[in-house]
Amino acid sequence: MKILVIRFSSIGDIVLTTPVLRCIKQQVPDAELHFLTKKQFTPLISYNPYVDKVKTLDTSWDLMIHELVVEKYDYIIDLHHNLRTLRIKKALKGVPNSSFNKLNIPKWLYTFLKINKLPKIHIVDRYLYAARPLEVKNDLQGLDFFINEKELIKEKDIPTSHAYGYIGIVIGAALNTKKLPVEKIRELCNSIQYPIMLLGGKEDKENGDMIAMGDDIKIYNSCGKFSLNESAQLVQKAKLIITHDTGLMHIAAAFNKPIISIWGNTTPLFGMDPYYRENSQSASTIFEIELGCRPCSKIGYAKCPKGHFNCMQKQPINLIAETATKMVN
Repeated sequence: MKILVIRFSSIGDIVLTTPVLRCIKQQVPDAELHFLTKKQFTPLISYNPYVDKVKTLDTSWDLMIHELVVEKYDYIIDLHHNLRTLRIKKALKGVPNSSFNKLNIPKWLYTFLKINKLPKIHIVDRYLYAARPLEVKNDLQGLDFFINEKELIKEKDIPTSHAYGYIGIVIGAALNTKKLPVEKIRELCNSIQYPIMLLGGKEDKENGDMIAMGDDIKIYNSCGKFSLNESAQLVQKAKLIITHDTGLMHIAAAFNKPIISIWGNTTPLFGMDPYYRENSQSASTIFEIELGCRPCSKIGYAKCPKGHFNCMQKQPINLIAETATKMVN
């Protein structure tokens, strides 16, 4: 069979599709597996040995559709499930397909009416349900993340002060209501007596400089200095990852790292908490503040709709630091 899997974005969501790719490739005889995503996310999939070809949504929609039609797929697994994927399935006339359940109604009920009708099921298992028509089952081996050997970071890229171990702290997030304020992260770093590596993209560099100010020996700001795959290696080398609800959290789970996850306006009940392989020796510790206004969105906002931002402002920084120290030791 020639199978097309669709997930356009983003980092975490694409990493969470990797059990589906592995299970299809291992359980469907002679399957040829293609993956369709946005061009900027191809590094997440390009080195995955279970994917035979990566298709990209780039500048020309018509060219992309033409390329997909030419492939003559036998089956489509839609793990994005939006209007664009509906257009693609209509263009590939007659190709059988299945989609995952986004749970939009239960999420709306929970975020706006605070009525929790969400099933206790991780998004990985909801993704795998979409592959059930192919008789694919969860192998319970967790997430995958593969790095090209040509992109391996060098020893000199890691400061000597961090060469024998560090705690990775992911300081960014897609939206502000999903991340701790800078002053809270500074307080956390000051409370941890262990080398710290700040992790994030170019957009986080300025905040990283502010956090590291005054103690740039203990705290190394790697934000903006490394590619995504290189940052993934920094996650892999860390003793522990402290993170918001981000893509690097899921990459950490793929590398079987112990995780402390700090939740703001979103909630693990959406099925996006760290997902480990069966019998993993690592574990995640979740910090979230119970509030009547939370969760306020399934994604997030640029600023707190209520103005107080208590879901992050009231996080127990000292307790998080103590937990991190115990987990590292």
